[in-house]
Amino acid sequence: MTDPNLYDIIRAPVITEKATYASENNQVVFRVSNSATKPEIKKAVEALFNVKVKSVNTLVRKGKTKRFRGLQGRQKDVKNAVITLEEGHAIDVSTGL
Repeated sequence: MTDPNLYDIIRAPVITEKATYASENNQVVFRVSNSATKPEIKKAVEALFNVKVKSVNTLVRKGKTKRFRGLQGRQKDVKNAVITLEEGHAIDVSTGL
């Protein structure tokens, strides 16, 4: 049985051209909670997908200031995690969870 809090840590897979290229090096990119730490992310991925994680790298993309119909707004900050998996393990993000 999985902990429901694990779904709060791992928000969504990132499907971009760069993330697709990373999958060739046994890496997967996820959007994660801004408050999640690397050990929490590692535990969540290992529990949800039954894989062995080699390393976790995180990055925070700062929100941009945008204008829409003359009104100024701000996008939210987004935290991504690049998960490197051990040899022989894989996650197929196209199928869903």
